[in-house]
Amino acid sequence: MNINKNSAFTLIELLVVIAIIAILAALAVPALTSALTKAQMTGTMNNARQLYLAQFQMSNDGVATGDASSAWPGDLFAGAFLPAGAKLDAYANILLKKGYLKGGDVIKLFNAPSAVFTATVNVGPPENITNAGGTASVRVYPVLDADPSNAIFAVTHNYDYDTLLAAGGIPYGTKGFVSIQKGGNAAIFRSGQDTVAGWANVPITFQNQVGLKTGDAEGTVTAGNPANMLQFP
Repeated sequence: MNINKNSAFTLIELLVVIAIIAILAALAVPALTSALTKAQMTGTMNNARQLYLAQFQMSNDGVATGDASSAWPGDLFAGAFLPAGAKLDAYANILLKKGYLKGGDVIKLFNAPSAVFTATVNVGPPENITNAGGTASVRVYPVLDADPSNAIFAVTHNYDYDTLLAAGGIPYGTKGFVSIQKGGNAAIFRSGQDTVAGWANVPITFQNQVGLKTGDAEGTVTAGNPANMLQFP
């Protein structure tokens, strides 16, 4: 029997193939990780937008009916419908009480990768949540009805205004954050786009793109979250 000695890989050829596969894997993994993070952030953005739609409908109904308790978060604080220092679960209960969200919706909308929000859903009526725990994926700004459309309504929990939090920030660390404006604009921003400096020191551009913090004037950006920002915990 004749055996073809050239039909098998040599050790050198096998090592070369393994090295090529390792290089390709090293190149592919960061791209796949980035794509996964972007997909997760898109899901979180969609959740925050659903929260915005519930708020938008409630405030529109409040204007139409003259119901001051159906208003933007900042006006709810001003009218004492939310007490100073209230957290996100108290705000969610207003939306639940008026039927703009369901308890299951709240649990879903406040969750994201590494941000696990839990609560007990009580069927009511009216439906409400109690025993909230964990960390909500979003923060809601105390935006007012008088604020312009580029005022921020909500951001992901890992963003303090004009500052992207350190790597441990929930849910996305320094990978980026989501911003939802009062007018409905929603966007994902990366590290470097989180501060005024990231927009070539053009405050108005920063306010138009990321959003204006309630209480700031057009063209003037102050760092830090506003008072009475709704978050959990």
